[in-house]
Amino acid sequence: MTTDPAQIEEYRFPCGTCGADMRFAPGTDELVCDHCGATEAIQLSTGRSDLKELDFRKGLDLALADADIEERRVLNCPNCGAQVEFDENAHAAECPFCATPVVIDTGTNRSIKPRGLLPFALTEPEARDRMNAWLGKLWFAPNGLRDYARAGRAMQGIYVPYWTYDAETSTAYQGKRGDAYYVTKTVTVTVKGKSQKRKQRERKIKWREVSGNVSRFFDDVLVLAATSLPKEYTDALAPWDLSALEPYRPEYLAGFRAEGYTVALEQGYEQARDFMDRMIVRDVKFDIGGDEQQIRNLDTKVWDITFKHVLLPVWVAAYKYRGKTYRFVVNGRSGAVKGERPYSAIKIAIAVVAGLLIAGAVGFVLAQNQ
Repeated sequence: MTTDPAQIEEYRFPCGTCGADMRFAPGTDELVCDHCGATEAIQLSTGRSDLKELDFRKGLDLALADADIEERRVLNCPNCGAQVEFDENAHAAECPFCATPVVIDTGTNRSIKPRGLLPFALTEPEARDRMNAWLGKLWFAPNGLRDYARAGRAMQGIYVPYWTYDAETSTAYQGKRGDAYYVTKTVTVTVKGKSQKRKQRERKIKWREVSGNVSRFFDDVLVLAATSLPKEYTDALAPWDLSALEPYRPEYLAGFRAEGYTVALEQGYEQARDFMDRMIVRDVKFDIGGDEQQIRNLDTKVWDITFKHVLLPVWVAAYKYRGKTYRFVVNGRSGAVKGERPYSAIKIAIAVVAGLLIAGAVGFVLAQNQ
């Protein structure tokens, strides 16, 4: 879908001193000018009303208020599928998630506007230090990759999209409760060729039919709303301090990029329901009690489903080394690191040879002592 560029909200924050663009300074509530060093405080919201949930059914139909919908100019990466916002004057770039060169078209996307975000707390040098420390612990990583990463380009700060879902649930269940008890019986065993009688305790389960109802309110079930990064990467960055979410303000994006969501609201809810269902099964087993539980039937009712679109901060590095792309991500709040684990064939071969030599030496010493 395309639209008149004049209808797209573009945010610039010119420095009041020199006119250069200002950017958000991680770990602060300020914009800073890299040209002259001037700073400007971000006007923080006095309340958290802007973080209110949105109606899920209206979100499915994009029947939300105009204030909750936005037009975005995005880069669509043909390799990893990422959608990343870029400046209006940019025409070519490199995908920050996989280092694929792409040409930016003039297309725009109509999407649900973010309601909240977690501002970056770690600076780029701090994130790079975390990544290099993580790489330093990987003995089998190629030295060339470590050197390339340390001397490479700066990491890129990306606000990654997530959905959060709230819902009230009530589940009627039927099943069985198993209580353990023990009986003593006499068994025959053979000891040194002779049969002996011994008493032995045997565990048994007494089952009885049960039924009941459990209720749970799910608050902020978090679902990744993009597929550009492997889920195992983003899962490894958890937990996120969602209690520190700030109402969305474009000032926090100044100097950073925001990835557009590619997982639709309904698809995200399906993932959220999988999580909810697992929690409900756990609740039912706890409610049944006993030593073992069997669940025969679950009937879950869900209502008051609401959602938010939020942005979470991730420092991203994509390095191409000897024809292969290695990606690393750092939680922009906690500093947790995840990446592809590279292996050096030479180091592995050296380790194998060293292991064989050590084993041979130990065997030789033992043989000499016999």
